[in-house]
Amino acid sequence: MVFGLVEMHLPVLEKEVLRYLNIRGEGIYVDATVGDGGHAEAIARHLSEGGRLIGIDWDDAALKRAESRLAQYSDRVILVHSDYTRLQEVLEETGYPLVDGILIDLGASTLQLMDPERGFSFHREGDLDMRMDRRRSLTAKNIINEYTAEQLAEIFFRFGEERWAKRIAARIVREREQKGPITGSKQLAEIAKEAVPARYRRQGGHPSRKVFQALRLAVNREIENISRVLPQAVSCLVIKGRICVISYHSLEDRLVKRFFREEGGRCSCPPNRPCICEGEAVLNVLTSRAVKPSDDEITANPRARSARLRAAERVILEEKKEGE
Repeated sequence: MVFGLVEMHLPVLEKEVLRYLNIRGEGIYVDATVGDGGHAEAIARHLSEGGRLIGIDWDDAALKRAESRLAQYSDRVILVHSDYTRLQEVLEETGYPLVDGILIDLGASTLQLMDPERGFSFHREGDLDMRMDRRRSLTAKNIINEYTAEQLAEIFFRFGEERWAKRIAARIVREREQKGPITGSKQLAEIAKEAVPARYRRQGGHPSRKVFQALRLAVNREIENISRVLPQAVSCLVIKGRICVISYHSLEDRLVKRFFREEGGRCSCPPNRPCICEGEAVLNVLTSRAVKPSDDEITANPRARSARLRAAERVILEEKKEGE
């Protein structure tokens, strides 16, 4: 663990996050994935003594870095080591069951990805761990060495949208049967690379990029967690409270988009037919389409390239009239 330079972590879409959260000095805000504290610092900077920021993260190492970064705002910051799927419970425990704004940044931090002990990066040699919360038992090494070719292919295709999922899975199984357990990140990256046809290896980044992404999502159950946290987040917002979600690949973004659309009360009935929708709007969607980083931000922080921000505001449910 060698990364003490929190300055290396640049918060993605910082200006846009602050604008859509509509920060008030006395407001109560949540960074549900506080990470290294980049967004949290930007939010805390706009709070007065009466405001509060509750930062949640399941990575104890990241939380320690955030604590150091946010030391000057310690009078208005509460940090909690927990999984964001416990959002509602955490807020009740801290004494702030209703809040003015919630940020959920679904990406891993630069420092997490660079830490060789964690095994997130295909560029660095490290143990195939990939757990965000190291209190959990399942690791990427378990998946790679114990799952069948069919199970591996399903993970690579579903979570990584990997075109060559079956070829890569078959190569992994063959390698472990012939040479023993696969334990290192570079070892896995090379196996994935060799499984992809040569003419496709230079397209779309490193050939193992999607495999590593898929493994991280599977180990940490990140897609399932998104579906669990979004309804909690909405229920914890005051009226006119806001939620911002930053995603980094299409699977995450589609989930967020669909949830916002459903909670926004958009009619899904066929055109030219009577509306029979029973749902009422809970959210006012503030972003008609996903907000993307500017060219300048991408130049300064290339990792921001795939980021997509969606935001919505909690609205008042209209009471149904008697007889409706």
